[in-house]
Amino acid sequence: MPETILFVVVLILSIVLHELAHGYAANWLGDPTARLAGRLTLNPIRHIDPLGSLLIPALLYFTQAPFLFGWAKPVPYNPYNLRNQRWGESFVAAAGPLTNLLLAAIFASFIRFADVFGFPPEFLQVASFIVLINIVLALFNAIPFPPLDGSKIIAPFLPFGIAQKYQALGKTLERLGFIGLFLIIFLFINIFAGPFARLVGTIHTAFVGI
Repeated sequence: MPETILFVVVLILSIVLHELAHGYAANWLGDPTARLAGRLTLNPIRHIDPLGSLLIPALLYFTQAPFLFGWAKPVPYNPYNLRNQRWGESFVAAAGPLTNLLLAAIFASFIRFADVFGFPPEFLQVASFIVLINIVLALFNAIPFPPLDGSKIIAPFLPFGIAQKYQALGKTLERLGFIGLFLIIFLFINIFAGPFARLVGTIHTAFVGI
């Protein structure tokens, strides 16, 4: 039970920071939508999605899925308000996964220099878990499949016609709501779970050095 509680807490805080990064990036680029909606806050209640923040992670955890992930309520933003119309949305999308990688790097440094900091073994176990969760969140969200962040990150690099099709696919999946999300999760788990888990393990080992 304590491990389950730790998992939930780490995951929720990590996805909250992920969404905050999107909001702050958009605000910095000229779109105040998230700020005006009161979403630039560390209060997790404003960000929790019952399905993505609680139900799906718990289901993956208790079924011993090869990887664990989740999501929060997307921070609202208006891409037409961004100062840089070509690269702005890509920057906003990349801010979330980059924040997760930054968190992973910070806690990995605590592990690597544990002797210098004098951290107890219990903290290092928690730190290793934080690194793992944030690597998973960063990599999963960076997958270039709509409506995940990766599709918006690469959109400016694609030919106009392909980019338009990407956006249309993303809007279709968003209209499907839960069905679209479950479709992505189902396909990903059944096709890419093994390679994804191995990639996460390799990066986690490279980060913490163990």
